[in-house]
Amino acid sequence: MAHNTDGFFGLNEALLSSALAAVVFSLLSAQPLTVVGITGLISLFNYTIFHIIQLHDVSLYPSFMVWVGIWSAIFHWLTALFNICNYMRTVTDFSSETFALYVGTIYIIKGVEELAINFYDNNIVNGFASALVAVLYTLTVYLLEKIGTTCLFNTTTRKLLSDYAYPIATIFWTGFSHFPGNLADVNFIRLPTTKAFLPTVSRSWVVSFWDLPIKWIFVAAPFGFLMTLLFYYDHNVSSLTAQARRFPLKKPAGFHWDFFLLGWTCLVAGILNIPLPNGLVPQAPVHTDSLTNYEDAVQELKTDDGEIIIRKDTAATSVVEQRLSHFIMALAIIGTMTGPLLIILGLIPRAAFSGVFFIVGWGSIEGNGIVEKIIFLCREPRFQSPSDPLLTIKRSTIAHYLFWQLLGWACTVAISQTIAAIGFPVLIVALIPFRWVLMPRLFARRDLQVLDRLTATNEVVLVSLGGKPEMPEEKREKMRRLRRIEEGVEGDGTDVRGSMAGEKSD
Repeated sequence: MAHNTDGFFGLNEALLSSALAAVVFSLLSAQPLTVVGITGLISLFNYTIFHIIQLHDVSLYPSFMVWVGIWSAIFHWLTALFNICNYMRTVTDFSSETFALYVGTIYIIKGVEELAINFYDNNIVNGFASALVAVLYTLTVYLLEKIGTTCLFNTTTRKLLSDYAYPIATIFWTGFSHFPGNLADVNFIRLPTTKAFLPTVSRSWVVSFWDLPIKWIFVAAPFGFLMTLLFYYDHNVSSLTAQARRFPLKKPAGFHWDFFLLGWTCLVAGILNIPLPNGLVPQAPVHTDSLTNYEDAVQELKTDDGEIIIRKDTAATSVVEQRLSHFIMALAIIGTMTGPLLIILGLIPRAAFSGVFFIVGWGSIEGNGIVEKIIFLCREPRFQSPSDPLLTIKRSTIAHYLFWQLLGWACTVAISQTIAAIGFPVLIVALIPFRWVLMPRLFARRDLQVLDRLTATNEVVLVSLGGKPEMPEEKREKMRRLRRIEEGVEGDGTDVRGSMAGEKSD
């Protein structure tokens, strides 16, 4: 983001925004488990607006972004006031899986773009060395996180290595980039830092946004609306995934209040000219997962030959539902804005951040339902699990369903690579009515019940969204049945009017 905005949004702006959001949501939100901060999508949004304003007068950008934040705050408050968050209960895996795949793709693209900076000015050695560090950083985090699912070491060691995979990898590969010898000939690009608690460029935190010409104030309104659309989906889906059914939560959710609160952080962040924060995917569910207590049980399976196979059976028993962990994150982020810690942050190679983009992006792709369905279609039929529900429907139906998901993914990724990238929230939100209006006309009810399901299934979540909605394919089936009844013939050819008359005579 700093590279694409000529340094206007730098490290201190990102840290202050994340700290502001973490303090507010850890203390005041109804869903403190949802981690809030800076996302790759808001970075994309910010520098796309920068490129648009640059076509007119780049000096307007600081004041213009303040008004984008103000308009976005107003739209957030209206959304919360009229309970529009209730429509999040209609989100299904069709749109959430497409969105997750899009987010993962964007993160990986940004990681590659970040690595490309190391090749500027024909610095081939620096570029390839940075690429190597980024890839090894990614593998380190990935393998450390996977240790938590293995039987290696004891439970405490597995949990420590898995939960602190990012700090361990960051410390090691930062130290690696400072090794003497041949590595000393590599000029790794480090994280650019500035003075403590000051903006990256020479400006005050609050600019004279009230001096912006009136026409530009109203031009900022649609940008604020698009920002609200993005946060409406991104933040609320983050909250949904942080409170998924697999987590045994007890405390109810509060989507409307949290979105109202998000409006205030948009207002303050806008006035301070820092990136607007919102819910983080996949950090939000990762935070809940780290607070979940798991119990490992030993499962013994006997084969026909009498051999005993030992397997680990892990089950979630409870979640430590509290505000402290999120608040500690806020304090830690504020601490990194101090002079000594900024110096330490300046030692980190930018290649490590490419690695962060890669591993976060891959986290949204690896277990994605779209990828799983593609693997199902590619797998040899004789090795399919007999209990897999996908076996109950035609492979051509699965491929047809994937076509629409991949089309939505391709359109959002494509538009994100152009100056029209600010429009991608429209495409993302449009996936919801597309699923409810058109998909039931293209697929049978039984097929959709296997291929898709509601994203919000946890009872503590649905209580905040007005309850579980009736799926459109179920409504269509009821309407068909009612029409048959009105015509006097049931689906099996039974004369309903005759049978009803018979019942009355009895």
